[in-house]
Amino acid sequence: MQVDQPDPATLCHARQVLDRIGDKWSIAVIHQLGTGTKRFTELRRGITGISQRMLTATLRVLERDGLVSRTVYPVVPPRVDYALTPLGETLLDNVCQLMGWAVEHGAEIDKAQAEYDGRTAL
Repeated sequence: MQVDQPDPATLCHARQVLDRIGDKWSIAVIHQLGTGTKRFTELRRGITGISQRMLTATLRVLERDGLVSRTVYPVVPPRVDYALTPLGETLLDNVCQLMGWAVEHGAEIDKAQAEYDGRTAL
């Protein structure tokens, strides 16, 4: 299959974008928000292993990139909702496919890693 290669500057920028959206926490946040608007605590409960600090940092990056919107309601205590933007929604099908693939093939990867580790152990 022949793939047209963009210029090096375009490829570099694409790698930067993929680095930001392709990390495990961004994928998990996008996946969680795929079911609708969520509050911070709902997101944290839905993403096993993420710390409050990491979730905050991830949401800020996704908001800065235009993938997640943050709505603050002037109530006491403050209420903040997070949702995918229209741009973020364009990623959702790909993220869901990737998550599905990981779930479907996780055991095969674990087996391959164990076999590799067994061959390369000192």
